Amino acid sequence: MRREPLLNALILLALLAVPLAAQALDEPFLVTLATKAAILALAGVGLNLALGLGGMVSLGHAAFFGIGGYAMAVLAAPVQAYEPLMTWPMDLPGTKSMPAIWLAAMAAGALAALVIGALSLRTGGVYFIMITLAFAQMLYYFAVSWPAYGGEDGISIYIRNGFPGLDTLDPLQFFGLCLGVLLLALGAMHLIARSRFGLALDGARQNPERVAALGLRPARLKLIAFVVSGAVTALAGALFADLNRFVSPSMLHWQTSGEIMVFVILGGAGRLFGPVAGAAIFVLLEHLLGGVSDYWKLFLGLALLGIVLFARGGLIGALAGRAVAHD
Repeated sequence: MRREPLLNALILLALLAVPLAAQALDEPFLVTLATKAAILALAGVGLNLALGLGGMVSLGHAAFFGIGGYAMAVLAAPVQAYEPLMTWPMDLPGTKSMPAIWLAAMAAGALAALVIGALSLRTGGVYFIMITLAFAQMLYYFAVSWPAYGGEDGISIYIRNGFPGLDTLDPLQFFGLCLGVLLLALGAMHLIARSRFGLALDGARQNPERVAALGLRPARLKLIAFVVSGAVTALAGALFADLNRFVSPSMLHWQTSGEIMVFVILGGAGRLFGPVAGAAIFVLLEHLLGGVSDYWKLFLGLALLGIVLFARGGLIGALAGRAVAHD
C-alpha cells in the first residue's frame, strides 16, 4: 500500500476522532473546532482544483467564500424577521433549509466564478493573481456599504438552518453533516482528477500549447475548473456562516483568500487531502497559540516558509513522497 492513501486515512480518522473524544469528555468547543477545520478544508478543496490541478493561483477565492455566506444570510434573514424575501414581481419567502441554501450558494458562487474567470483567464501569471484579488476586494467594499445586511458590522442569524433528519444545533450532528459534505467533495475531486477532463486540465497546466495542438482549448478547460472551484468554495462559505451564525464582509477580504491558499500549500497543492491537513494545522495553531500571543500567525508563517523551502509537496508530500497520478 502506498504511503499517501494510508496517510489520507490517518488524517480522516484523526479528524473524526477529535470530536468523538471531545463529545465523550463533554468539550463541545473542541467539536466546534473540528467542524471549523472541516469547513475550511472544504474551501481549500475548492481552491485546490483551480490551483493544484489547473495551476491557477487565485487570490480571489474569498469572493466565492463570502458569496456563499451572504447567500445564506439573504435567504435566512427574512425568515427570522418574519418577512418575505421579496414581494415584487412575485412573493418569494426566505428559507432556513440547508439544501436549498447550499444550492443557491453554489449557483451564486459558480455564476461569480464564471464572470471573474472569463475575464481573469484572458491574462496569466501575476496579472491573473491581481485581477482575481481586485474582484474580491470590489465585492468586499460592496458588502461594507450594503446597509441591508449590516454593512461593515455584518449580520447575525440567530437560529441555525435546518437539515432533514438532523438536529443541526447539536454540535456533533452538525460536524457529521459538514464532514459528510467534505467527503463528498473529496470524492468528486478524486473522480475529476482521474477523468479525461482532469487529465486534460493537468495537461493544460503543464503544457497548454501541446493541449491546444490536440484540438482542446486550455482556456475553456481552466474556466470550467474555475467555475466548479468557485461553487465548492461558496458551499464552504454557506456552511461557515451557519457555523458562526454570523456573516460579515471579512469573509470577502483578501486575507481570507490568503488563508485558503495557505491551507492548500501547507497540506500540499494537488494532493487530495492536502487542504484537509492544511486546514487542520491552521485551526490547531490558532487554538493553541492564539491564546498565548496575538502574533501567532508569525509561527504559521515560519511553518509555511519551511514547507515552501524544504517540502515542495506540502506536509503530505514530505511524509508520503512524490505524488502519483493525483492520488
